Amino acid sequence: MARASAKRRTILLDNCVPADLAAHIRGHDVSTAVDVGLDTLDDGDLLDAISDRFEVLLTVDKSIPLQQPLSGRPFAVIVLRARSNRVQDLARLIPELQRVLKTIQTGDLLDLGSP
Repeated sequence: MARASAKRRTILLDNCVPADLAAHIRGHDVSTAVDVGLDTLDDGDLLDAISDRFEVLLTVDKSIPLQQPLSGRPFAVIVLRARSNRVQDLARLIPELQRVLKTIQTGDLLDLGSP
């Protein structure tokens, strides 16, 4: 029996996530805020701007869930927690991220890793 293919997600890397991390996320369409011209927006405006364009916002900004209303948004937010926002530290979270991306749902807020 053929195995069902995993859903390909549209993911936006927040400004605080190094663009080089995109190369580690396989099987999904990954853009950076700079790529799509959203790098000058504050958090609230960014969340509004991505509503119809992306399924997942990937960030290291731990304050977004505390400062911005996320309930009812048509995308999921994943907060990566590592020692730093350097690619070397964040890349350790990629296997767990790949697993989560298979099942994440609209409106989900997930923390991955630990500082």
